[in-house]
Amino acid sequence: MEMKYGEKEIVEFDINNEEHYWPNKNDKNYIIDIELPEFMAKCPRSGYPDFATIKLQYTPNKKVIELKALKIYINTFMYREVSHENSANEIFDTLYEKLQPKWMKVVADFKPRGNVHTVIEIDSAKM
Repeated sequence: MEMKYGEKEIVEFDINNEEHYWPNKNDKNYIIDIELPEFMAKCPRSGYPDFATIKLQYTPNKKVIELKALKIYINTFMYREVSHENSANEIFDTLYEKLQPKWMKVVADFKPRGNVHTVIEIDSAKM
């Protein structure tokens, strides 16, 4: 079966391509607040899907991320088996390295499964 164009775009996507990052033309401090309510990854133990809302906040330095690139990057996790903790940390580490923001916070709020609700918060001010 042939992949649809959206599936192909997600599977082939590389968040590290410089084209996904744009110059920040503003010198003042401001916060970009983004919510991605449709995160999905597979549980590495069971293969069951885990769903979350990912919240990204950052004060840009020299770069900002293109929103479409961020959306596709988040969608790449749907094909992967990765724990709650590892997915949240990977998102934070990848974006923090590429953006080098003045400040950044990622909150991964996972939907309850098996009577467990997990929230993972990573804040550069607390590192």
